[in-house]
Amino acid sequence: MKVALLGPVAWRTPPIHYGPWEQVTGLLADGLVRRGIDVTLFATLDSVTTATLDGVCARGYADDPTVDGRVWEALHVAHALARSAEFDVVHNHLDWLPLAFADQFQAPLLTTVHGFSGPGILPAYERARSAYVSISDSDRVAGLDYVATVYHGVDLAGLPFSPAGGPGLVTFGRIHPDKGVHTAIEIARRAGRPLTICGIVQDEGYFAERVAPHIDGERVVFLGPLGPRRRAEVLGSAAALLHPIDFDEPFGLSVVESMACGTPVVAYRRGSMPEVIDEGVTGFVVDTVDQAVAAVGRLGDVDRVGCHTRARERFGADRMVADYLRVYRDLVARSG
Repeated sequence: MKVALLGPVAWRTPPIHYGPWEQVTGLLADGLVRRGIDVTLFATLDSVTTATLDGVCARGYADDPTVDGRVWEALHVAHALARSAEFDVVHNHLDWLPLAFADQFQAPLLTTVHGFSGPGILPAYERARSAYVSISDSDRVAGLDYVATVYHGVDLAGLPFSPAGGPGLVTFGRIHPDKGVHTAIEIARRAGRPLTICGIVQDEGYFAERVAPHIDGERVVFLGPLGPRRRAEVLGSAAALLHPIDFDEPFGLSVVESMACGTPVVAYRRGSMPEVIDEGVTGFVVDTVDQAVAAVGRLGDVDRVGCHTRARERFGADRMVADYLRVYRDLVARSG
């Protein structure tokens, strides 16, 4: 089987710091290669992969403010489209743009929906000749041809188990109102625990007004975006990851990464969180600040070994690769 993975080009694959779509696409590419699949990864040309790398973007447009991402995404899709007849399946991880040209792809098109940025992009999905994979059951919309839900997998080897943890709490992700960083600060304050904040600043105004005034280097520490090794160290050394989101989270990679390190999660009941978190085993799902503070007080009830084991069972990259292979084979059989 010959598979084309059409990856995003905001950052390289895998990303140096932030880039969840790039992270998942890179893990999938390498995992498929290990299983003997002939994979071509269309990504930025500075990407690192065991697959055959092809593309037109020298580096991610998010790393270079002089580059227009709209232009280079279009050129990237056009390049992959021109080669589509060479493959048995084209697997799109690039959101809606390739769907506008779905009828021109000369191989079955599969699209993983990493999240809908808003209702305005739905017509591209509804009109396209593509099969769809959701990354959680909660992140589905009516009318699309979903062939499966495939939860993301993570690199378990890069997320070593930390049996002890530590007293502090951590929040990880985009610094944006959606991620509820200001709420995490309040939860940590009321729980009497230090908080470490990690992630890219996506909303400068929000950071300046709601986050930065609380950063003192002791009770509240800001580390910015972290690479894979440092991310695992910070997650593993925490008592819990706080994830008090204010939007319907499609999946939540940091949540799974934390659990893989043995660190339980306290998350708001939005989007995929009730699917991803096993109550009392890998964390707690709550609805309010009061409930979150109470959950922090019950962290001693969570067995970190059990948390780590459950995360390995459910969210390893190998499981994700096997799930996608089944989808590819079914899609090829349907189209034949």
